Amino acid sequence: MIEFGITLKPDPPSSRIVELTRMAEAQGFSYGWLFDSHLLWMEPYPLLTLMALNTTRMRLGTCVTNPSTRDPSVTASVFATLNEISGGRMIMGIGRGDSAVRVIGKKPDSLATMEQAISEIRALTAGQVAHVNTLPPIQIKWASGRLPILVAAYGPKVLRLAGRVGDGVVLQFTDPHLIKWCLTFVREGCEEAGRDWSQFHVMCATASYVSDDLTRACSEVRWFPALVSNHVVDLLSRYSTADLPPELTSYVRNRPGYNYQEHVQIGASHADFVTDDVVSHFCVIGPAALCRERIQELSKIGVNEFNIYLMTGDKERMLEVYGKEIIPAFARA
Repeated sequence: MIEFGITLKPDPPSSRIVELTRMAEAQGFSYGWLFDSHLLWMEPYPLLTLMALNTTRMRLGTCVTNPSTRDPSVTASVFATLNEISGGRMIMGIGRGDSAVRVIGKKPDSLATMEQAISEIRALTAGQVAHVNTLPPIQIKWASGRLPILVAAYGPKVLRLAGRVGDGVVLQFTDPHLIKWCLTFVREGCEEAGRDWSQFHVMCATASYVSDDLTRACSEVRWFPALVSNHVVDLLSRYSTADLPPELTSYVRNRPGYNYQEHVQIGASHADFVTDDVVSHFCVIGPAALCRERIQELSKIGVNEFNIYLMTGDKERMLEVYGKEIIPAFARA
């Protein structure tokens, strides 16, 4: 079964975040996510509190946080608190860091740092003792429960790490060939750790625009492959092109650069290099019937959450279209 999520950009006013989250839940969305980039947008954790207080069943979390700008022990305390507020509905996405760290002049964290952070957060949110490398054992004694942790990943090493230590993986494209390639490494990590693959959560996070006007649809989501290009360029600094699928790497050859002050913005100038063909591989656009077909294909290859980065100006229409024309088809299935 595939479920549906939305990711919102934490722009003011906060009342708008609440309004859209309540509408999404009413339309059948199961997950509500917020970006975490503390200088570009509002702080996600107070907003997640509001989202928790204004929903009853949606799972809520960050898509994604990082262990550099957020100390893992503080992140654990925040999520343990939110779990108490929400009745255990929190879920955390974590990555090495992109806009949150690059805007302040830092580099993404190492895999070892991220793995240590995941271990620490998982223990602390459950009320267990965490053994951190440079500290005496620490504990949040009032915390309880289990926090599911999803790992944002692109390259083979971090994909294996996601399978080894994560409860799920965040993949930011919709090309079935790329997703199959990624899941090969994720499953290897999962099986190496002796974990149950059937319980693993595979999220496909992307931009989507339902419309018969494909020109308009492409213009609404062109920013998304440009965002992904930051991670692709990072991959190319660590891997040979022979080790990576050309469907993932070839489109960044003429990339002019990236302006983080236009991060996740429709019409961003740095997205002009993205062609319509690339958009079709990374996003889900077109008439509702075509979007349903694309999502069904993702479901067949193991994706169990389709997460829409809801950035378009007509957000209510998008939620309504998904709630009336797309989600019910999968609920029946």
